[in-house]
Amino acid sequence: MAEYADREHYIPLRKSDLVELLCRDKQMPRTDVPDFRQFCILISSVFHFEYLQKLESLKDLFAPFDPDTQTRLLQDPGKVEREKLMNRLFDEFTQLMERANFKKLGKADVEAAVEGGASDWGINMNVNFDVFEHLELFIRGEGRTKRSRRHKVWFWKSVEVPVETYQRVALAVKLKPHKRLPKSLDTRAVFFKLFKDIPKLDLEMILPGTTIQMPGTQRSKFGATLVGTIAYAIYKVWFDLIGAAAALGKGLMFAGQAALMPIFVLGGYGYKQYAGYQITKQSYSKMLTESLYYQTLDNNAGVLTHILDEAEEQECREAILAYYCLLRFAPEQGWTPEQLDDYVELYLEGAANLKVDFEIGDAIDKVERLGIVTRTGNMVRAIPLAQALEKLDYRWDNYFQYNKS
Repeated sequence: MAEYADREHYIPLRKSDLVELLCRDKQMPRTDVPDFRQFCILISSVFHFEYLQKLESLKDLFAPFDPDTQTRLLQDPGKVEREKLMNRLFDEFTQLMERANFKKLGKADVEAAVEGGASDWGINMNVNFDVFEHLELFIRGEGRTKRSRRHKVWFWKSVEVPVETYQRVALAVKLKPHKRLPKSLDTRAVFFKLFKDIPKLDLEMILPGTTIQMPGTQRSKFGATLVGTIAYAIYKVWFDLIGAAAALGKGLMFAGQAALMPIFVLGGYGYKQYAGYQITKQSYSKMLTESLYYQTLDNNAGVLTHILDEAEEQECREAILAYYCLLRFAPEQGWTPEQLDDYVELYLEGAANLKVDFEIGDAIDKVERLGIVTRTGNMVRAIPLAQALEKLDYRWDNYFQYNKS
């Protein structure tokens, strides 16, 4: 069984497209296609029912922490009970992300990512981890894409440069009261966020409670201008005071005006620098808002349903692929899990040009639980398609047992 450090478990293929791919396979007898389609429908129905139960459970856990809810709780849990519910919510959300083939980032990974500066399309942010009571970050799909930017010298020209990105980034966070957060923010809530195509250097852009950190060149420009202005003002004040003292004979009012003029000039320059700083800061805020506007996929309860749907589809894809390859390509005695793993990966690469690290352990567990394969020692065999349909149909029929006769 091959293991690949540069491949992910996620199969980037729609379930319906996978079914069509298998039905067109040369090893699939044309007479079996209708039964196989029914098999896939039953597999999907079973997983959909099971994931509906998971969704209801997660919605119940999230209800006391949902910042967007329009419903009221009959009884608000106390502080101790809220803490228990929140821990369960984070645990179950983490399990859900694993089913959807997301990778959890550890604290050291997060800190390393946010200290790496900013890409040409992002803004460097200052992150204060004291605002987080609970923070979890998940990623899926590391890749390299090309983006356009202005040439650093020939600014009227556009050039394409490679940028390392995370195709999907999910965030689960519980915040604490902090001066960096708006007072109107409900810090009793839990926030879920889902983003796409986030450059690795810009991971801090999606974190709450951050402040914009201007590039060093911009700060140097403001600093140099301000120092020069102050130095010039001091020079002017000194020599104008000397001149004012020499002109006492012309009147004290004239001397006072001459002394105050450089101070007014300094104040004007100071206000100009402050206004310039605020305008630049607003432009960076606009860049941040525009960037995240197009990269946000979902928020809060929407994230739960989005990820549950992806996890459900992934479970279906794994089960269908494992059963099909055992049914059509394995010898009579079956395959070991390692042999099945290698064959599924080769099949996807040859038939769909997809390089994945098939999650064989999870796939075998699913098809065994559904009863559509048998195991003898370390050898796994698929039962005939007609029997598999009967097993799945019986399972579906017995989810609801209302007839007591």
